[in-house]
Amino acid sequence: MHFFRPLALLAVAAAGGCAAQPAANGSDAIQRALGRLYNFDFAGTHAILDRQIAENPNDSLAYGMRACAYLFTELDRLSILEAEFLSDDDRIIDKKKGKPDPNLKKSLMDALETARSLALAKLDREPRNTDALFTLCLVSGVQTDYAALVEKRQFFSLVFAKQSQKYAVRLLKENPKFYDAYLTAGVSEYLLGSMPFFLRWFVHFEQVQGNKAKAIENLELVGRSGLYLRPFAKILLAIIYMREKQPQKSEALLKEYYVEFPENRLVRNELARIAQFKR
Repeated sequence: MHFFRPLALLAVAAAGGCAAQPAANGSDAIQRALGRLYNFDFAGTHAILDRQIAENPNDSLAYGMRACAYLFTELDRLSILEAEFLSDDDRIIDKKKGKPDPNLKKSLMDALETARSLALAKLDREPRNTDALFTLCLVSGVQTDYAALVEKRQFFSLVFAKQSQKYAVRLLKENPKFYDAYLTAGVSEYLLGSMPFFLRWFVHFEQVQGNKAKAIENLELVGRSGLYLRPFAKILLAIIYMREKQPQKSEALLKEYYVEFPENRLVRNELARIAQFKR
């Protein structure tokens, strides 16, 4: 079911977590953790987050980011991230078969549960708290990706995708300049727009029409103005352009990303593959 492919990496789509400007508490650690995650240095990501959690045990976003790192580790192990750039879904399915790691799943779910509990508690005290709203957007996104891409439970994953979009809508209502939240909105637009027409009758996302042009517009906004997710928006756009048969646009975005994160082997490999494709 190729219309579920745009769900990949949605976990990081919610991995920002402050407001339009960084909050003083923990924002530097989150920035550094994201820098290591964007370079696919999962051990380095965990090391930064472990220190942050030890010093700030009530930091819900740090736990959410920990879940992101676990998810990315599993997606990378199963070659799912690499497969996202392929447009032939049969090749994606056949590329590498693998079962979920049960120990990693437990660690991921524990991190999600802690992040959700802390964020909901904060939201009870402060119903308009953007940190809490974005953390809840994050954990729903992680569960979307794990269910759809690792466990292959695509339709079940839509429950969490809708939750993620719901929190993104609430967050943008509180702060329209929280640009990172537009990434979740963009992915939701592209996901719905990729579904066959008859399925759209049964799937509803809050404030989403299934407009692919709007999806790209949202992602481009994050790519220009996102505080934490600007590099990730470029990756998602590059994936979309490859699947829309526009490799030149994909290559330009990947080159920008690679200049900033030269340790990322996935991007390096995709640039080499696009160069070969152009010959």
